[in-house]
Amino acid sequence: MKKFTDRTAVITGAGSGIGRATAVLLAKRGARLAIADINEAGLEETAKLVRDLGRPVTTHKVDVSDKARMEAFAGEVVDAHGGVHLVINNAGVAVVADFKEHSLKDFEWLMGINFWGVVYGCKFFLPHLLRADEGHIVNLSSLFGLLGIPQQTSYCASKFAVRGFTESLRIELAQTNVGVTSVHPGGIATNIVAEARLAGEADNPRNRARLVKSFKKMMPPSEAAEQIVRGVERNKPRVLITRETYVADVFKRLAPALSIDMVAWGYERYRQKLAAR
Repeated sequence: MKKFTDRTAVITGAGSGIGRATAVLLAKRGARLAIADINEAGLEETAKLVRDLGRPVTTHKVDVSDKARMEAFAGEVVDAHGGVHLVINNAGVAVVADFKEHSLKDFEWLMGINFWGVVYGCKFFLPHLLRADEGHIVNLSSLFGLLGIPQQTSYCASKFAVRGFTESLRIELAQTNVGVTSVHPGGIATNIVAEARLAGEADNPRNRARLVKSFKKMMPPSEAAEQIVRGVERNKPRVLITRETYVADVFKRLAPALSIDMVAWGYERYRQKLAAR
C-alpha cells in the first residue's frame, strides 16, 4: 500500500500493545479505523486516542476465535466504512507450560485465537480487500514462529502455522491487488505475559512477576508499529522485529540442528537456576 489517508484499516487485538500502537500510528497517517478486541475498556481507550487525532473509528467487541462473530464483524466494518483496505490480524494470547502439564483445553483456546483468528480474519475480509483499488493483510506471527522454544509448544505451533499460512497466501495473491506480510516480533512490552495462562512448574506468582518485569524492559509497541507500517508500505513478505529475532533467524538458517541444541542447553541452565533458588 502506498498511502493510508482515508483508507480503512481493521485491527484485531487493538485494546492494548501492538494493536493499539498500530491503530494510533495509522490514525496519524490519516487512516479510518475499525478496531476489535474482547476487552471493551481497553478498546475504548484506544478509540479515544484515535478520536483525539481527529480520525473516524468504530469499535467492535470480537472474540476472533468465534467464526460466526468474525464473519459478522467483516460485514459491520463494510457497512460502517464502505470498504476495507488493510487488515491486521494481531490478536494473540500465550500459555506457559511444559507440554506434559499443558491442558488440551488451553491448547485449543490458544489455537482458536492465535491461528483460527488469523484464518477467519483473512477469509472474511479478503473478498472486500480484492474489491478495493489496493489492499494488504498483515498476520502476526512471532520470533517463536521461527524457532521452537520450551514451555511454548502451543504458542510455537500457532505462530509456525501462521507463518506457513501467510507465506502460502502471499503466493496465491501475488498477481492481485492485495499484498500479504508476516510479522515476527521478539520481545515487545505488551500485556501478553501478564494475561497468559500458566501451568505446572511455570504457574507460580513469582514466575509470573519475573516474566512481567522482564517484558516491561523490552521494545515499546510504538517501535514495533512503525516497522509494521513500513513493511506494509514496502509490501515486504515478512517483517522481523527486535535484534533477537534477526539473530534467531540467521542462526536457524545457518545451523538448524545446532540452534535446537543451543536452546535445549539454555533451557537446562534455566531449570537448574530455578531449582537452586
